[in-house]
Amino acid sequence: MQSTFRSRVRLRHLHCFVAVAQTQHLGQAGEQLGLSQPAVSKTLTELEALLGARLLERKRSGTDLTELGQRFLRHALRVLEDLDEAADSIGGPGAAGRRQIRLGALPSVVPDLLQEAVLAFRATHPEIGLAVQTGMNRTLIDWLKADMLDLAIGRMDNPAVMEGLWFEMLSAEPLLLAVRKGHALAAAPPSLADVMAFPLVVPAQGSAPRHSAESLLARHGFVLPTGVLETSDAYLGQLTALKSEAVWLAPRCAMRQALEDGELVLLPISGQGSEEPVGLLRQGGRELDEAAEAFVHDLRERATARSRGPAPKARG
Repeated sequence: MQSTFRSRVRLRHLHCFVAVAQTQHLGQAGEQLGLSQPAVSKTLTELEALLGARLLERKRSGTDLTELGQRFLRHALRVLEDLDEAADSIGGPGAAGRRQIRLGALPSVVPDLLQEAVLAFRATHPEIGLAVQTGMNRTLIDWLKADMLDLAIGRMDNPAVMEGLWFEMLSAEPLLLAVRKGHALAAAPPSLADVMAFPLVVPAQGSAPRHSAESLLARHGFVLPTGVLETSDAYLGQLTALKSEAVWLAPRCAMRQALEDGELVLLPISGQGSEEPVGLLRQGGRELDEAAEAFVHDLRERATARSRGPAPKARG
């Protein structure tokens, strides 16, 4: 089987497979490659026949990689990257094209660590492009595995999902509760029962902070009421809290800047035990270029400085 695969596999098989893995859709992959959907399907069938294994699960809504498909993707990407590097080495330094770091991030880190690091990097490396995409943690992991990102600021997941990835912790972010200035709950130290009488803005369903939020409430004998606003978008959470009577329950990184600016008031309700590690995700065994390493170094330093600094104080 191995000798047959080596002698008959072609680059078109790898390009087609990688395109489908990245788009998770046969039709979109075909548009990207300039092929019809039947041609994409035929090429994938040929590749699976050569390997003697299923690489993809085909569904009406798109495709998912099998466990073997995820493993094969890492090798396919490496082959195509090696070919690109070989072409660049022959063409000379000017053949490498525009330099860019592809970065993914959880929406909650955008107003805090990410925006500061991006602004600083733009000042010191104006010649390096930054392409930033936000998404839920599983989405970031999928993008990393499909080589659509170089780095991501996200969270740990279960071992099966994290296969082939490295995680480096930057900080542990607890959940906080905040309201606008002048809110009734800001006048005197409230209880959690007082908070539950107001509309809530909580992390999105399926996210790690959402699980922590439900656990935090459960420890005090509460469950999430109906009618809550669910979002992982820090900007929407902040705007809702500023322009309504809602209480915003979110990781510290999502609201730190608004607290420091005095736009929001932190409620003195402990989020102890709700801490979720946030850190850098990257493909295991893959070296970053000099510019990406510089960006990572800056992120580490900023995260360390944040961990040593004082936490936002509750204000009435």
